[in-house]
Amino acid sequence: MMLQIENLSVSFGNKKVVDDVSFGIEKGECVALVGESGSGKTMTALSVLRLVQGAETSGRVLWNGEDLNAVDDNRLREIRGAEISMVFQEPMTSLNPLHSIGDQVAEAITLHHRVSSAELYEKTVSLLESVGFRDAAARLDDLPHRLSGGERQRVMIAQALANNPGLLIADEPTTALDVTIQAQIIELLRFLKHTLKLSVLFISHDLNLVRKIADRVCVMKGGQIVETGTVTDIFIRPEHPYTKTLVNAVPPPFPARTDDAAPVLLSAENVVVPFVVRESFFGKPEAYFYAVAGVDLAVRKGQTVALVGESGSGKSTLSQALLKLVDYSGKITFDGRDLSTVKGAEMRALRRRIQIVFQDPFASLSPRMTVEQIIGEGLEIHAPHLKAAERHVYIVQALRDVGLDESVLERYPHAFSGGQRQRIAIARTLVLRPDLIILDEPTSALDVSVQGQILFLLQDLQRRYGMAYLFISHDMRAVRSIADVVYVMRNGKIVESGKNKVIFKKPKQAYTADLMAAAFDFTTHGGL
Repeated sequence: MMLQIENLSVSFGNKKVVDDVSFGIEKGECVALVGESGSGKTMTALSVLRLVQGAETSGRVLWNGEDLNAVDDNRLREIRGAEISMVFQEPMTSLNPLHSIGDQVAEAITLHHRVSSAELYEKTVSLLESVGFRDAAARLDDLPHRLSGGERQRVMIAQALANNPGLLIADEPTTALDVTIQAQIIELLRFLKHTLKLSVLFISHDLNLVRKIADRVCVMKGGQIVETGTVTDIFIRPEHPYTKTLVNAVPPPFPARTDDAAPVLLSAENVVVPFVVRESFFGKPEAYFYAVAGVDLAVRKGQTVALVGESGSGKSTLSQALLKLVDYSGKITFDGRDLSTVKGAEMRALRRRIQIVFQDPFASLSPRMTVEQIIGEGLEIHAPHLKAAERHVYIVQALRDVGLDESVLERYPHAFSGGQRQRIAIARTLVLRPDLIILDEPTSALDVSVQGQILFLLQDLQRRYGMAYLFISHDMRAVRSIADVVYVMRNGKIVESGKNKVIFKKPKQAYTADLMAAAFDFTTHGGL
């Protein structure tokens, strides 16, 4: 047994977040930890490398017979990154914003090995290419903020694989990735597992991925492992009621209605978003990268429009242009108003009607504000006439809408799991009851049971309040469940669009068909 965890418990004061957990991982084996957000999966993983601060930990973590809870700091530094590597859940907060991605991948190598400059360059490029990073050699000098969420996640995976570790701890390693890259990453991990006998602790809320890669599955709830078994045992013959709930939590295909006659709420005509990639000595732009290259799109009142495509295809940049958060050319109209003519206080007032849930919940939530302050901030700006008690009622209702209760009001974002932070970000948007919500990967950080709850919640709110959604996602199952109309984006352009059933059942473009194959049947996709 390469890794053996025995009676591990982790407590913060009187709150026990990991409760007497025991399991092991053999050489070349993949063990998956699954469970709802806040169940203790990430805390268990962090405890392996003693990365949990401010907590009381008990139990043993044996790595090849050596108790990691007893080794000194020097030995622990030797193990971290070389023998045991970890891919963290949120890449933007894990990558240094001041260092290029090439330097950060190279640093993972040089911390443990001495190599020549030529070898270091070659290996850095090779690692990025191996995880599906396009134009890796040309983008080594890019800073993290210039990458999409999926591209940042790929950099993290490349770092983790830099030293051919014996154990890879992958905490939601494919959360921000589109389905085609998800398939590639799963195939890569399977290849490494079989050829290098790499052991993997795979933490994920995506049971479809778990089914494809795991040998054994441990189901966690409330800090405890409630069921352990092979993939067949867990998915075909689950015993615990909670496991049965997870396995059966699959969104139903296709929404119940489509209103083609509703008036257009938001439209984009020939929208272009350029970024300067090279300037002259005098600062004059000489070359541009077109993140959005002439997009036409329409969202009708009460309608859900999905925007899908690979990471880096321009989906998030387009959403920022629709909110006037980046400069653009072309025409964007909201409820009959050309947004290029709306400025200042008028635009601020209009923002109450157009809200967005950002892709990275941790980066979009202020670490210095409590949950009550975060959700209530929009009410203070857009509904200043409300008294404090009235605001409190709205805030509590928004929390309940996303499956949280008022006991979390005085807590700060760092005290929550990734999925819980995403729910807080959604609640902050819902509290204003806008006409249009742009949802940028709103379920990417959520476990399957909560994903279903959020999708049903969004549909229920839409029926009650008539809100429209622009649903940006790489999760094709979620898109199939909620969208009326689907736009497929690639390299800054819309390559196909149509009604939900048409796109999913009879896609016209090979690229769209590849997305469907990767999402619903990895075995038919080429992988790496």
